[in-house]
Amino acid sequence: MFDRIDHVGLAVEDLDAAIALYETSFGMKLAHRETVESQGVEAVLLDVGDGHVELLRPLGEDTAVGKFLARKGPGLHHVAYAVGNIDATLEKLAATGLELIDSEPRAGIRGSRVAFLHPRSTGGVLTEIVEPAGDGETTDEGGH
Repeated sequence: MFDRIDHVGLAVEDLDAAIALYETSFGMKLAHRETVESQGVEAVLLDVGDGHVELLRPLGEDTAVGKFLARKGPGLHHVAYAVGNIDATLEKLAATGLELIDSEPRAGIRGSRVAFLHPRSTGGVLTEIVEPAGDGETTDEGGH
């Protein structure tokens, strides 16, 4: 059903400090930086093989990531899986009885289409399904 792990999302309080940690300590290359107003985050993708680490800084305390940080502090926020057809995948997942947060895809980073599955039905892990835009190759569209 899933093609590969697309990224692991990490909630952070200080985005620039987190970028410095991942670039300096882990040697990861910053691939993309973007503010996604509709999701209330500033997001950064760092390359790891064919996948990414996504660092998420909330734009406010009342956003999903802001509330997550207030409840749990910085750390693992979600795991995202790439798919070729998000609409068909959501239909299959709903048919298995999984609880969808998004029954219809929404706009994600780099022009992707994304949807989330509720942790109540996925073993406590917020799960994101991602249909990358175009060929899914990492680009530096944000100029960072």
